[in-house]
Amino acid sequence: MNKKERERDELHKTIWKIANELRGSVDGWDFKQYVLGLLFYRFISENIENYVNDNQRKAGIADFEYRNISDEEALLGKIQILEEKGFFILPSELFCNIRKSADKNDNLNVVISNVFNNIEASARGTASENDVKGLFDDFTIDNKLGNTVDERNEKLVRLLNAIGELNFGEYTDNNIDLFGDAYEFLMTMYASSAGKSGGEFFTPQEVGELLARIVIMDKTSVNKVYDPACGSGGLLLKFAKILGKENVREGFFGQEINLTTYNLARINMFLHNINYNNFSIERGDTLIHPAHWNDEPFDAIVSNPPYSIKWAGKENPLLINDERFSPAGVLAPSSKADLAFTMHMLSWLSPKGTAAIVEFPGVLYRSGAEQKIRQYMIDNNFIDTVIQLPSDLFFGTSIATCILVLKKNKTDNNILFVDASDECVRNTNKNKLSDDNINNIVDILKNRATIDGKAYLSTYEEIKDNDYNISVNSYLKTHISSEVIDIVEVNKRLAEIVPRQQQLRVELEEIIRELEVDYHE
Repeated sequence: MNKKERERDELHKTIWKIANELRGSVDGWDFKQYVLGLLFYRFISENIENYVNDNQRKAGIADFEYRNISDEEALLGKIQILEEKGFFILPSELFCNIRKSADKNDNLNVVISNVFNNIEASARGTASENDVKGLFDDFTIDNKLGNTVDERNEKLVRLLNAIGELNFGEYTDNNIDLFGDAYEFLMTMYASSAGKSGGEFFTPQEVGELLARIVIMDKTSVNKVYDPACGSGGLLLKFAKILGKENVREGFFGQEINLTTYNLARINMFLHNINYNNFSIERGDTLIHPAHWNDEPFDAIVSNPPYSIKWAGKENPLLINDERFSPAGVLAPSSKADLAFTMHMLSWLSPKGTAAIVEFPGVLYRSGAEQKIRQYMIDNNFIDTVIQLPSDLFFGTSIATCILVLKKNKTDNNILFVDASDECVRNTNKNKLSDDNINNIVDILKNRATIDGKAYLSTYEEIKDNDYNISVNSYLKTHISSEVIDIVEVNKRLAEIVPRQQQLRVELEEIIRELEVDYHE
């Protein structure tokens, strides 16, 4: 097990331990807010501690410990801390100090709520106010933890201790996106029972790494990165991990409509030491109320927008004149916003930039308005590459998605089709991309040539003659290879089929419905 898998395994074991301890007393869907809120509280406390300790030790105070000084003494450095970090926490309100006396505190739930309020209040009237405002809105300590004060306090003590025992070292040195991974694991645990789906909120970290590497290729820096459906911010932070945050010169930009994941994205920025001046995460509907008009265009765009959701479309007469959508002469169907997101990103892509977008496969072949949008992008030579991904990569769906790579500075008018459907390893009950899989796909993109059974460099004329259908299997035969059968693995996979049968049936019915094209769109 490599370092990344060890970190992920430790996180999952801790969350599972907490869930077992609170099983039956806290609804799973509500449980996630306590875990994420207290995880954030711990790491934001350590972030402040490490910053102050490092500065004092550099100044010659070798044994300085921020947690041990008085609140009065700490207030003397509040302005400097706020300027650098964007928020302030008193020593007495650090996670470690609250945890230390938690089992003796009869008002623990009130104390923690006050700490959260004080952290947010510390930024009021400062340059970071908007970046910190509402950060804890989704992490309230309420009666769902218990009917009495004693019940709530007892559960909070257990939560504080379990999260405090996590051994992750320096947060920014972690190989996994802690908050993204915690969110994914919590969604996996509880989404089905709660009747809710969170697949649209999370992109597996390995897929995020592939997207970032496609956009970066051989670059050592980018000006600014953008994700119009940024979820918990994991895709944006892949650039900081791969290039170094200092090599994303003008910052990280994202928009998110969901409150929980919007807050997680801002939290993730702070925890990765992205200065509040270097990120702009906004909440809202990107298609109707885009928040970054003054920041576009972007050299690097990555996104996994929600699949085939409804949007205003032609019901809003203003949208056909919106400069993001009007060049295609038609709007994406009201029932399927996929290509509306794509057109938005294309519009905000710089002349020298690259966008890598996870797409629902239907956008590659559906007719009607979507065919006209594809024709616009292909006739204007904006589509660079189409990559068929393996099935069962994403939580919430087993459908094989694809990646659409857009550029405005292509040196030819060909499109590269890549069949990466077998580039995966089986990880528990899901497929995942290994480092080798990612490297293989990136190498194919760099070579940009036909490879028997794996890649096909198609001419513009071929695509036009194929009615602008750009599904990978239209240009590449499905690759079939012989392999040694592992009967143990076969039995394991068979055991997974039954609980997934209904989900697959629903997804198949959805694909069939999409093939019945509504020509009125």
